[in-house]
Amino acid sequence: LWIGRDGKRQAIAAPEGAYRDVRLSPDAARLAARRGTAASSDIWVLEFARNAWTRFTFDPKGDKLPVWSPDGRQIAFSSDRSGYLQIYRKDSSGAGQEEQLTSGPSYKYLEDWSRDGRYLLYVQYSVGGALNLWTVPLDGERKPMPVFPSPFTEAAGRFSPNGRWIAYGSDESNKNEVYIQAFPGAPSAPKGKWQVSVQGGTSPVWRGDGKELFFLAPGGKMMAAGVRETASGLEIDTPRELFSTAATPNPTTPYDVTADGQRFLVHEPTAGANDNPLTVIVNWQAGLKN
Repeated sequence: LWIGRDGKRQAIAAPEGAYRDVRLSPDAARLAARRGTAASSDIWVLEFARNAWTRFTFDPKGDKLPVWSPDGRQIAFSSDRSGYLQIYRKDSSGAGQEEQLTSGPSYKYLEDWSRDGRYLLYVQYSVGGALNLWTVPLDGERKPMPVFPSPFTEAAGRFSPNGRWIAYGSDESNKNEVYIQAFPGAPSAPKGKWQVSVQGGTSPVWRGDGKELFFLAPGGKMMAAGVRETASGLEIDTPRELFSTAATPNPTTPYDVTADGQRFLVHEPTAGANDNPLTVIVNWQAGLKN
């Protein structure tokens, strides 16, 4: 559904189902989303003007985490069709075949595509078992590089519109908070780290001009914080609540925002959608004797 900054809601006419990983095209005319189960899912594209869903991927394995190219002509996504979760891209019209962009024995969860089109941002397990942010350039040797190596979990990363910053969530303070650091690949990147959230936060998304950052706080609160660049780094306003939502990270970001920051496309569960069956096994010790 669409939710305005004032909390007013407008449902999107779509079949009820298992949707995940919602992502708006750069012009907000289309929506890419994952539909299906954890074991078998595909990317679908909704064209708002025609209210028409089109299937984008057709592999029987799990395709997920779609991200639009800055010009809207391609969609990159993660898929486990080769065994490990790797990153692929394909023309957003659906024509042609997918191109595999990464390889290796590690699962790669796609997060974002830099606005200059040069880098993909993703999450993978690092030495020690922590989830860390990585980038892979789309030219040259395409050698992946860690962004902010640390023993903590870092995820939900997003490039700023000017490509100089990355907003992300981290558990380094023993609870999830939102931070911003300079992207090491940006020219003259300043040193430093700025905490955005105050009482917990995750799933940051930038406004189109980079002057505001949105994130989810505990209790489903959609928060907004002004961001300004200075000669020495950043100035960040105290976050303020815009509205409440039932959306929760799963663990991917369950919403996206139009470039002007006025409308939020939110994936919310319907009543009972998270009710999982529970199987209780009694007298299980007897099975150990056989």
